[in-house]
Amino acid sequence: MADIKRRLHLRHLRSAPTSWVSHTVQGKAKRSGTGLAFWYRPLTAVLSEVPVDDRELPLLFHARTEDFADVTVQATVTYRVSDPAAAASRLDFSIDPYRGRWTGQPLDQVATLLAELAQQPALDLIARLPLAEALTTGIAPVRQSVADALATDPRLAETGVTVVSARVVAIRPEPDLERALQTPTREKVQQDADRATYARRAHAVQQERSIAENELQSKIELAKQEQHLVEQNGANARRSAELDAESELVAVRSAAEQSRLAAGAEADAVRLRDEARAAGTRVVGLAEAEAEAARLAAYRDLPPEVLQALALKELAQHLPAIKELTVTPDLLTKLIGRIG
Repeated sequence: MADIKRRLHLRHLRSAPTSWVSHTVQGKAKRSGTGLAFWYRPLTAVLSEVPVDDRELPLLFHARTEDFADVTVQATVTYRVSDPAAAASRLDFSIDPYRGRWTGQPLDQVATLLAELAQQPALDLIARLPLAEALTTGIAPVRQSVADALATDPRLAETGVTVVSARVVAIRPEPDLERALQTPTREKVQQDADRATYARRAHAVQQERSIAENELQSKIELAKQEQHLVEQNGANARRSAELDAESELVAVRSAAEQSRLAAGAEADAVRLRDEARAAGTRVVGLAEAEAEAARLAAYRDLPPEVLQALALKELAQHLPAIKELTVTPDLLTKLIGRIG
């Protein structure tokens, strides 16, 4: 809005660069344009202010499709006042000379006009479309029809309003109908999610089975290796026992051979000793025999009395000790007679 300052009985107006202001006194235009600043007398001045910047007008209206389904169309129209003088002559853009405010609602009139002009082609087009087509591919045709209708409408041109762009944001059915329409999609999405869940579970089960098979295979390999180890240990123990037995056998054979050799040597020694003893005995016997033969040869020529005396002497040497000996006269007589 215009900025108005008071100075005594005069007023000073300063407009924005995006506002077109006209100053009329007694039906005559004093000045008009954007970004003006001037002094005026409020009792005689007629002021009009028209915004010339781009403005957004949101639209929300209901329509009915070919199959009698209610839908809501959400659109946005961007417009601006390209001919502010024509707009000021067709609509009430006058402002209070004391406070600088509009005396009416000119922008509401422009919004109503644009809403009515935009709704009519949209309603006509949606009425010829079924619900599914209106929801899926109806936004572009509706937008084009609204833009064409607003661009070619003569009333807007006479009012000095130019539509910059028209956008259809969404076409939506009633909430219950929208949920019903979304149900197949939701079910399909849920089915896809279930399939993905089942596939993930199946993949997880497959992975667990692979892991279990790998663990079992590892256990089998470990068991085989343990079996090979046990067999190798048994073979090593058996080989060690065989080597120990062979060593013991060699030791026993060596001991037996040594024993046999020792026994043979001892037997040879005993035999040699017996032979030596026998030879010595034989030699002694021969010597004794020869001595006996010589003694007997010496005794052969002796008289019997001498032999008896010698025999007595020999006997006396081998008789036990005689403590007492009784000699009778008869014995001495007989003995002496023989000796004499």
